[in-house]
Amino acid sequence: MIRKAKIVDAKAIYELINAWAKEGRVLERPLNHIYENIRDFWVEEHAKKIIGCCALHSIGWQDLGEIKSLTVAKKFQGRGIGKKLVNKCLAEAPILGIRNVFALTFAAQFFKKLGFKPVDRKELPHKIWSDCVNCVYFPDCREEAVIFKI
Repeated sequence: MIRKAKIVDAKAIYELINAWAKEGRVLERPLNHIYENIRDFWVEEHAKKIIGCCALHSIGWQDLGEIKSLTVAKKFQGRGIGKKLVNKCLAEAPILGIRNVFALTFAAQFFKKLGFKPVDRKELPHKIWSDCVNCVYFPDCREEAVIFKI
């Protein structure tokens, strides 16, 4: 069941994201970041446990939003959960007035299959790099930028 995240989900989201962050697949997120941005998150719940999450974050720059922290528990991968979570974010985007959704990702092929197109990071506003200064890969970013136009 996919639904909007609630405060009570924050610790489970934190654990899921940071388990993948330890493997270098997504960027680590502090627990306070998840609490502060809980309204951005969609979660997949199975047997009362969070098994997937994805956030749509408004950049505060015209009509731009970002997909962040897309993760699915290992034993549930390959079932289309990631795709469903991203699609929930894309469906929510126009409701928020977001017409362009980008992702900085280590899994560009996954996003390309969903209709995202490669984009040069230089085309994105500098404000998007606020997370970058805290990244372990900064300044040698290994993520690719992709964008979806609603």
